[in-house]
Amino acid sequence: MLGRMPWLFVVGSVVLSAASVSPGTAKERAASAPFKYVAGTQKLPEGCQGSLQVGDRALNFICPAGSVSVPYTAITLMQYRPEVSRKVSKMKIKWEVKPPFGAPLITGKKNRYFVIVYEEQGRTGGLVLDVPPLTMRPYLAEIDLKSGKRVEVKEFEEYD
Repeated sequence: MLGRMPWLFVVGSVVLSAASVSPGTAKERAASAPFKYVAGTQKLPEGCQGSLQVGDRALNFICPAGSVSVPYTAITLMQYRPEVSRKVSKMKIKWEVKPPFGAPLITGKKNRYFVIVYEEQGRTGGLVLDVPPLTMRPYLAEIDLKSGKRVEVKEFEEYD
């Protein structure tokens, strides 16, 4: 029995080390990224999945079909809510891909949409990303800190 233990240790080590290597191309890894392009004034395909980078001067959404860079100085509104708010729907934004205004809430009381409204060359731009709450949570403080602006987050209180 003791003679088999080193063999099990070696096999277990090989399996663990193989699991820690991230296989695939950058495009394949981006496809499993947690941020999904839902709507915006950019010419990106709806559903394009990618990552959000919180840079020193801008927020950068990067997916295989392209990227969007929004300087912090241009941002006029940031929200994280379960729906795209009425406040955003009333704005005169020329959407390339329209957000799901008035769509039934699938997520219930869970925030889902990260909305960024900004001014760019005299026109209002918008970006709507679908992102799970557990993924978005660590980004909120960093975005607030680096942008010097607050992300409006819809809060929910649980009552017994």
